[in-house]
Amino acid sequence: MRFSAFFFDGATRAFHHRPNFTKLVVILAASGGGLVAYADSKSDHAIESSEVAPKKKVVVLGTGWAGTTFLKNLDSSLYDVQVVSPRNYFAFTPLLPSVTCGTVEPRSIVEPIRKIIKKKGGEIKFWEAECFKIDPTNKKVHCRSNIGTNLDGNGEFLLDYDYLVISIGARANTFNTPGVVEHCHFLKEIEDAQKIRRSVMNCFERASLPNLDEEERKRILHFVIVGGGPTGVEFAAELHDFVSEDLRKLYPTVRDLVKISVIEAGEHILTMFDRRVTKFAVEKFQREGIEVKTGFKVVEVSDNNITMTNASTGKMSVPYGMAVWSTGIGTRPVIMDFMKQIDQVNRRVLATDEWLRVSECDGVYALGDCATIGQRKVMEDISSIFKVADKNHSGTLTVKEIQDVLDDICIRYPQVELYLKSKQMSDIVDLIKDSRGDVQKESVELDIEEFKKALANVDSQVKNLPATAQVAAQQGNYLAQCFNKMKDADENPEGPLRMRESGRHRFRPFRYRHFGQFAPLGGEQTAAQLPGDWISIGHSSQWLWYSVYASKQVSWRTRALVISDWMRRFIFGRDSSCI
Repeated sequence: MRFSAFFFDGATRAFHHRPNFTKLVVILAASGGGLVAYADSKSDHAIESSEVAPKKKVVVLGTGWAGTTFLKNLDSSLYDVQVVSPRNYFAFTPLLPSVTCGTVEPRSIVEPIRKIIKKKGGEIKFWEAECFKIDPTNKKVHCRSNIGTNLDGNGEFLLDYDYLVISIGARANTFNTPGVVEHCHFLKEIEDAQKIRRSVMNCFERASLPNLDEEERKRILHFVIVGGGPTGVEFAAELHDFVSEDLRKLYPTVRDLVKISVIEAGEHILTMFDRRVTKFAVEKFQREGIEVKTGFKVVEVSDNNITMTNASTGKMSVPYGMAVWSTGIGTRPVIMDFMKQIDQVNRRVLATDEWLRVSECDGVYALGDCATIGQRKVMEDISSIFKVADKNHSGTLTVKEIQDVLDDICIRYPQVELYLKSKQMSDIVDLIKDSRGDVQKESVELDIEEFKKALANVDSQVKNLPATAQVAAQQGNYLAQCFNKMKDADENPEGPLRMRESGRHRFRPFRYRHFGQFAPLGGEQTAAQLPGDWISIGHSSQWLWYSVYASKQVSWRTRALVISDWMRRFIFGRDSSCI
């Protein structure tokens, strides 16, 4: 009974010191040294908490680079977050060419999305489904699951949103070339890499069968890569290493019949790289027997032949055993339908502003390969910029008045700063000198026409961002930081001055920072192009590539698996099983 009395006495004292309780019912039962107490009450604090506004609903479409980076950096306790994707994992796509030849195993570069969101503090819901329609008017997305069905039996459901983040990536662009979908492999997903790996081994097994003539064996072992971009070039290099280091030993009767060809419609491969990298890649491929055909456009693909045209040779057909199509990205059907709804027809991808907001759509953001930023041009706002700078409304601008708003201009229009750097100009004074030639001091005044003349060429620096994992990841991180600061930014905006309206923008616009790019060329050699026009080609760059790609893995688990795969390949070689 002393145990019961202790709790009873403590309970009565606790209730005595809680004046906020409006209703109290206590039922006590003392039996066998036990005590049961029941309180039916509500405090003032509980009443206040019940009136807290519900969290805004954020729906994220896609678990690629942009979507996953957004989720990892978002403060999910601030929002009701729901993720929709047909795949329940994140894939480290830059290593897909390594998966095609067994250098890295498929599961080593994927991380379950539920593992990623489990580490977040707030509750994030994930639905393995595909969005097939976006309704911006009613703020709803229509989704369909392929693994489960609702009561109607079609697996469809609706999700409401306050903010929609579209990051569903893109599909391979076939340019409507006949036969590509039916006869070519793509290299966009894990499943694509696995199919290519099986197809390569099947080609070698078929070519080794008896009763085949040599011409048929050559055809079967002719591997064609259409597209001379980074993905196509890296796959060609990986395939060559696989053949020369592993398969030649296992298939000695057909090892001298293998041929690898890279077909590029442009004048040279790796167009986004420095010409020094391109030259080295072509020379290395030629030494190793990889055929590089530039200036050839593929017009048709059949089950055994690829037809292409060239300005000098005309139309020609080439027999092949396996073809990989890697010629850029195309628009997914759901994005095409969405663009028609919002009057963005005749576009390849969604157009957004510098804050990644889809034009004319409230609360809709798009990032990654499915969107491109439409950078506002200076000459479109030149009159508004002039008015903002002309604080005394004199109708002219001094150099000092321009310098006072130059930081805001450079933030809002990054092409101004890029133009100054390209012309090796230190500030706006040099720009005005370039247009007038007589600026000696800050008191020199410019009217609107002279101001237009000084900035006439800065928009030449406006360029579309490349569709790379680096861009998508930076956009995802940027948008997450904006969402984390959204409430504070309404009261304390941190962006540049609005040129066409009063006040400031809530956030700084997105600014891409290029950290360099790699082009693995096989034979433990990689070309690296880093900021500052720094080019490195060779074995040292390969080790830099290893370091960067290992460090960029999404988790310690995948990092350990990838490194162990590289070590296994060094010791035991690549696996040639058809699985």
